Amino acid sequence: MSKPRALLVMDESSFRAHFDRERLDRLAGMVALGDPVWVDELDSPGAQERLRNADVLLTSWGAPQLTGERLAGAARLKAIIHCAGTVRPLVSDEVWRRGLRVSNAADINAIPVAEFTLAAIILAGKKAPFLAADPANQTAWGHRDGYGDLSNFRRTIGVVGFSRIGRRVVRLLGLLDHAQCLVADPFADPAEVRRAGGVPADLESLLRTSDVLTLHAPENEHTRGMIGAAELALLPDHATVINTARGSLIDPRALERECRSGRLFAILDVTDPEPLPRDHPLRSVPNVMITPHIAGSLGTEILRLSDFALDELGRWVAAEPLHAEVTADLLTTHA
Repeated sequence: MSKPRALLVMDESSFRAHFDRERLDRLAGMVALGDPVWVDELDSPGAQERLRNADVLLTSWGAPQLTGERLAGAARLKAIIHCAGTVRPLVSDEVWRRGLRVSNAADINAIPVAEFTLAAIILAGKKAPFLAADPANQTAWGHRDGYGDLSNFRRTIGVVGFSRIGRRVVRLLGLLDHAQCLVADPFADPAEVRRAGGVPADLESLLRTSDVLTLHAPENEHTRGMIGAAELALLPDHATVINTARGSLIDPRALERECRSGRLFAILDVTDPEPLPRDHPLRSVPNVMITPHIAGSLGTEILRLSDFALDELGRWVAAEPLHAEVTADLLTTHA
């Protein structure tokens, strides 16, 4: 039997990061690759011609949305394997209407995000980023008032969202001595939360008792602005808010007010908008550390995504069950 025909759709930097010679050779062993192997758009006549002959797409960052107009001539297309995390910006209703198989590497991308979150939680316990930025510590040794208990012993960590990343964070928190991990997620199975090492809780109870609040909920109409002024007010003094999910989950003005007052601290790897303008008020608050969306896969971590996608492609070619299939229903609560 002839090999299925594949087309890679992503921007150039993503293609270079995902596919070195070793992985391109592996890809060529499973599918037929045309010329060009990859495109970064699907609107030109050349790209449309390649799409018309494709059985499977491998996509990543920089791929355009797969709209009905773009897919109109793609009669052969059967599957989309996304070499990155969420497919929300990629798929349209037309993808589901056509019954296309969709898979992504969100489970693999969750690994570095969970690791980054654990590191942020540990540093938050000691208030390390904020003490490092305090000018007073440049000239005199010693701890300052206003930072709370500098400790990771018997901390209460509140995890909002028992997602792929959230559950990894819960498991990793078992490394901390006598830490209590509360989990708020209306869709989570309480038994699964407990097996991971967490304690199911409602959001209000979690907020009232958390020394560190870390967000791992998806972005949708129900979660945008879910942590606003009222929710932040429930957190204990000197608590730290960590966001490695989506910036829109937090009201930035409310967070700025609480942090500027000195009552709360924040470690933000995502913001709303993103990137945050240089003159945004949050950038001038000493109790806030902002990183440029680095928690997810970068550098050699991207090859881990490629390997998983190639494994998934191999399963699809062999007509075996996909390990990370995404459906329209699943996308309402997951990445």
